[in-house]
This record gives sequence, C-alpha cells and structure tokens, in this order.
Amino acid sequence: MLFPKKVKHRKWQVGRKHPEKLQSADTRGVTVSFGAYGLKAESQSRVKSNQIEAARRVISRTLGKTGKIWIRIFPDKPITKKPAEVGMGKGKGDPSHFVFEVRPGRVLFEVDGVTETVAREAMRKAAAKLPVKARFVTREDTRL
Repeated sequence: MLFPKKVKHRKWQVGRKHPEKLQSADTRGVTVSFGAYGLKAESQSRVKSNQIEAARRVISRTLGKTGKIWIRIFPDKPITKKPAEVGMGKGKGDPSHFVFEVRPGRVLFEVDGVTETVAREAMRKAAAKLPVKARFVTREDTRL
C-alpha cells in the first residue's frame, strides 16, 4: 500500500470546506499526460491507499506484461481513528490510514502500450474498486 516515508505532521486538522467547493472541478492533474488512456474522476471522495492498490492490481492483471501503468494520485493525508468502545475526550486518536481527496476532473490512472479495448476493460474494472464515479478518457479527449 502507498503511504509517505516521512511526514512533517503526524496528525492533520480536519479542514472544513463548503460542499460546493468540494464538488467544483479540480485544476491540477486534469489531462492525460503520460499514457494514451486514463481514468478520470467525475465525483468527489476520499480514496484510501488500499483502494488505490486494489485498482492498481486489477489494472496490471488486465494489461499483462506489455502495458505500462502510471498512478497519478498519492495518499498523503493521515486519517485518525479512536479505538472501539473508548469514551469521548482524552485527545485525538492515532493515525489509522492515509487518503487522497479526489475532486471531479482529476486523472487517477493512466495506461499505455495496449489496445483501446484492453485499456477500457482495465479502467472499467479499476473504477469498480474506487469510491468515485469515473470514466475512461484518451489523450485527445480530456474534457470533464
């Protein structure tokens, strides 16, 4: 699973944002830059590191040995959780996992070296592993 080697702050603050700002389109990482085909998010969600790994594994199995994969997101935000059946108070919980906050328009994965039908099938399977609505895009077609 993906997680940072070293972090400056072990626990982050919550970061309260207006729902309309979360639904607005992302401005960075919105075009297919490395491969020929990509998977673009159409909704907003937090993607855990194990969900990214599950999607990566299903893409690599579908592509075979000829395909190349680029993961365009990295989970660097720590999420804390208190243990079960622990009372309120006594501070914030310990970090449990890392997430990446996806906004609409972000390219999540890119692939190259395979035909469009194989890439489309791989991205369809990967999208099923992620908590966001996503669609298949090509290098020429990178609209939201």
